[in-house]
Formats: sequence, structure tokens, C-alpha cells
Amino acid sequence: MKVNVRVREEWLLIPVKSAGFTVKNIGETALSRYRSMKGYDNKNTDAVVEVRKPPGGSLLFPEDLVEDLVEDGGFLVTVLKNDKGNGSYTTPSALQHEVHTTSKSAKEFLSLDGYSLSTEDLVKLGEGNYNIKLTDKAWEKVTAARELLDNIVKENKVVYGVTTGFGKFARVVIPSEKLNELQENLIRSHAAGVGPPLSPDRTRRLLALRINVIAKGHSGLNPKNLKRMLEAFNASCLPWVPEKGTVGASGDLAPLSHLALGMMGEGKMWSPRTGWSEAEKVLKMHGIDPIVLGPKEGLALINGTQLITSLGAEAVVRAANIARQADVVAALTLDVLKGTNSAFESHIHAARPHKGQMNVARNLRSLLASDVHPSEISESHRFCDRVQDAYTLRCCPQVHGIVNDTIDFVRGILTTEMNSATDNPMVFADRKETISGGNFHGEYPAKVLDYLAIGIHELASISERRTERLVNPSLSELPAFLVDQGGLNSGFMIAHCTAAALVSENKVLTHPASVDSLPTSANQEDHVSMGGFSARKCLQVVEHVEQVLAIELLAACQGIEFLRPLKTTAPLEEVYKLVREVVAPWDKDRYMAPDIDVVTKLLQDEKIWNAVKPYMDHYHTEHLKDVSVQSPTASVLGSGTSTPRKPKRKREY
Repeated sequence: MKVNVRVREEWLLIPVKSAGFTVKNIGETALSRYRSMKGYDNKNTDAVVEVRKPPGGSLLFPEDLVEDLVEDGGFLVTVLKNDKGNGSYTTPSALQHEVHTTSKSAKEFLSLDGYSLSTEDLVKLGEGNYNIKLTDKAWEKVTAARELLDNIVKENKVVYGVTTGFGKFARVVIPSEKLNELQENLIRSHAAGVGPPLSPDRTRRLLALRINVIAKGHSGLNPKNLKRMLEAFNASCLPWVPEKGTVGASGDLAPLSHLALGMMGEGKMWSPRTGWSEAEKVLKMHGIDPIVLGPKEGLALINGTQLITSLGAEAVVRAANIARQADVVAALTLDVLKGTNSAFESHIHAARPHKGQMNVARNLRSLLASDVHPSEISESHRFCDRVQDAYTLRCCPQVHGIVNDTIDFVRGILTTEMNSATDNPMVFADRKETISGGNFHGEYPAKVLDYLAIGIHELASISERRTERLVNPSLSELPAFLVDQGGLNSGFMIAHCTAAALVSENKVLTHPASVDSLPTSANQEDHVSMGGFSARKCLQVVEHVEQVLAIELLAACQGIEFLRPLKTTAPLEEVYKLVREVVAPWDKDRYMAPDIDVVTKLLQDEKIWNAVKPYMDHYHTEHLKDVSVQSPTASVLGSGTSTPRKPKRKREY
């Protein structure tokens, strides 16, 4: 049995040789090896004070047996005495994302052909839900492209990147006996990224997407090497790929070079069986031979936008998931604040028929008070004098709607990019030629991911304002900060501050990275996309949106406590029930951060959406044709007698 143990910045693979090996033993062994490898002598001042298990950061008892707590190839994290309380200390909540131990033994295969991969499928590939294989047609194209390149080399033709140097050295012709070395040098020199590595999930997506591009048959990779890449993916043998270093043209050179370097058996590599170790050893452990590069093959592995696009695929899928659930959270808040659903009446939105706007209004109608799903809360204020609500409630279809339309647009661009050849030069076996071009330029994914960040941020912006309405007694008619004995208890005071802080961070993160460009490669590559940062910060924005909506959802559920025994609609009661399975009502102050984390996870796992979807479908079955909603505050003129109403308040605009 072997266990991966982190000591500060390093992961060490520690063998568990005896049945009596305890948590304390493995921590001390890992620290001893770490000191030895680093040449440190701090025995008298440093010691392991905690051992935790990611993800989640569970604290382990020192005398418990390792074999009872960790599976073979599992992960542990040590906390050293000198690190606790400073920046080197990894908090339990941070361990939620410290290590992804996904090691699913996928049985189903997804066939790649270079033309039909979806963003959703790529995300599932990252999660380990599928192994991959190529279609027969794809293998034919890959083989034909390689044969053409072999003939070019035999005929001593001058082709960029095949028989010449790269970038500024494009005019330097390389002797035939040096062509393999040229490609190896390319990978080693370009593997110059910095920063933390991509998680295994994200590296798996990066590898899968590069394989999909090669499957189009325009890259010229040797089929033998492509077969080894497939074997590596299916065994989750994943190279160390630092997340920083790409300018997004000529492709994502640095991260893709790290990916290729690992496949060459150099650098570091991770697998569920081995943890982090030397790439050559990891490949050998899984019976996979390192790739051996021939002419053009190094270039075939690194020219392209696959880092930007694979991260972007994750961002757009997560954005779509949280956008759906934002409608649910907003509906719950509206009912708790005793708002009106008249603003979601179908005729209003048919008069301004944006697709996203109409869909959001349709969602809200299916969640809020209706003849299908009555709400006691809504009924309780049927004869109030409220005419219309604040914009954060009334304008949800207009604000959430454009976010959904943005997501659809971005998904379309990224889907095209995922199934595009991005090499230079391009190999056209059917025409017996290679052509130099610029398909490696990352402007398309860079621009749309900047756009996605701007769009999805608006969900957090409007959510934070709804949370303000919930915690502010002058706006909600609920106790201040949603807690009894205010003053003694602070309730949701700082949870709302956290939402405000995340929204403010997003305002900086939504500044487009792709408006910048710095010339590189001695001005040969004189315009670049900066798409790597577009993708990374877009994912940050999406995560912030998930967290801000989690805070609103917590606040809305807490608001319901002060309206009991009244009930909201059946689908929204289901949401309340789901949240209460993991978070208790807030009767007095307690540690708030775990509540936010666990409800964020509910949203990330789409459990909120899955809870309400059957109720929404039932509503739409009953209302095959949308009709006017029965709002407590709607004004209807007709031939019959009107319902008595109290005087209406002055309209808000």
C-alpha cells in the first residue's frame, strides 16, 4: 500500500509496509523524507501537528491505522508546527479543492472523431466518466497525414516546423539527422510554465481535447504516439501542467509542452495508483511506453488553444448549471419577501421576445404561486397595497435572461473551437500538401470567455442585492440579519459582506484580458490573445457566482423560518427541505463558513435544480398554453365584479 502525503509544497509517495502503521507514523516518515530531500535540518524546531484527509480536510487521530482511513493511492496532508497560523497553512476549507482524487474505473467509451465533442462531454471526460477511443475514420485520417509528412521528409522539402526552426528561426533549415532532436528540444524549452498545476480533472480535459484535435487528421502525429496518449488518458496518467505561462498565440505553447513532456517520460506525472512521481516511472507502472517524437510531432502536440478551450468548457457548463438554479433561488427570495409574480406574466415577455428572458419568466411562473403550486405565503398578502417590486425581483427575467443567452452564444463558439484543427502548419493529406496559417490564435475562445465572465457576473450582482433586501429589516419586514436577539447575535451580517466582497472582486476579474497584447518571439508573434487568463479568471468568476447564490439561498431559507407556519409552493418547499438536510436553522450564532460551503456544493452538484425540475415539468404539463398568472397584486379589468383591494401605493420606477 502507498499513500501520497503532502509536506508543504511537495507530494511524497510513502509506502505503508506494516499493518500497524499509524497516522502519526506516516506523518513523521513523510516529514523525515521531506527534510532529507530538501537538505534541511530543522528537527528541533519543526514537527507534524496535524494530519488531514482531503477533500474536506478531516482531522485524523494520530493513533489510528492508516489502512483503516486511506485507500491505496490515497492522499493525506500534513500541517507543520512552524506553518500553522501563517500563509503556508492549508485550512480545512481550502482542502476542498486541494486534491481531486477522482479515480473512477470508467467502463463506457466515448468515441472521438475531431468533429462532434460537446462541452458537456468534455467536462464528463474530466470527471473520469468515460474512457476514450478514436473512430475508424479518424484513425485513417491520422495515418494518412503522417504518411504525407514522412514523404515530405524523405524528399527533403523545406516546411516550417518540420525541416526548419520555429518562430524567429523559421528560415533556419535543420539537417535531416537533427529533425527528431529539433522536436524534443522544442518541447523541453517550451515547458516553461509557472504556478500551481492544473487539477487532475482539468489535465484530463486538456489531454482529451488535444487528442480530439489530432483526430481530425491535420496534425501529422504518428499513430503509435497517439495510441500511447489514449492509453495514458484511459489510465489517468496525467502530466504536471502549470496553469500560467500561455499568451494564447501561437497556441497554448507552455502548458501543452508540459503535457507533451510528461508523455515523453520527463517531468512529473500523476495517476490514481502512483500519486505524483516521475513521469517515466508512472508510465512504466501502467505499462505505457513514452512517446518518441519524429519530424513535426512536437509541434503537432503544442500548437493550439486547448488550455483556453478546455478551461472554458468547464466554465460554460458550470455557468449554465448555476444560471438555471439562480432562477430557483430568486423565486424563493421573492416569495419570502412577499413579492408579486405578475411581472412574469407571459404576455409581457412575448412583447419583448428574447429567448433567455422568456425562458426565465417561464421558469419563475412554474416555481411561484399558481393554481398548480399554491403558496400560503403568497396568499397571506393577497390584499396588500404593493403594486410592484424592486428591480432585483421584478427584472429577474431581463437580467437572468441575457446571462442565459450569453451562455448559449459562448457554448456555440467553444464547441466549434473544440472541434477545430489549430495546428501550424496544417497537414492536408487529401491535397498532398501542408499549409502555414494562424488557426492557433486564441482570440475566439479568449473573447467569448471574457464575455462569459461579464455575463455570468450579473447573477452575483443581482443576487447580492436580493440578499441585502432579505437581511435589511426596513426592506424585508423580517428581523435584522435574519436572527433573533439581534445584538447578541449577528446572524447573516457578515455572510452578506462576503457576498458583497465577491461581487466587488468580480468587478475586477471581469475586465477583459483579451484587450491586451504583448509582442513575443522577437516580434514574429506580434499579436496575442492572452486567452489563458481569460479562461482562468472566468472560472474564478463562476465560482464566486456559485458562492454568492449559496449565501442568498441560505438567507432565503432562514427568512422562511420567520414566516412559519405558512408554506411556500411545493417546489420551493422541496428546496427548503434539501437545504435543511445539510444546514440547520440559524437560531443563534455559530460557525458560518461550513454552511456556505455545503450549500455551494448543493448548487455545484445541481441538486437544487434536480429537486424542483419534476414540479416545473408538472406545471408546464398543466399549462400547455401559458395564461395570466394569478397574482395577489394584479390589476384586471373585466365585465365581472372586481375584487376589493386596498389603496395602492405610489408606483416605483
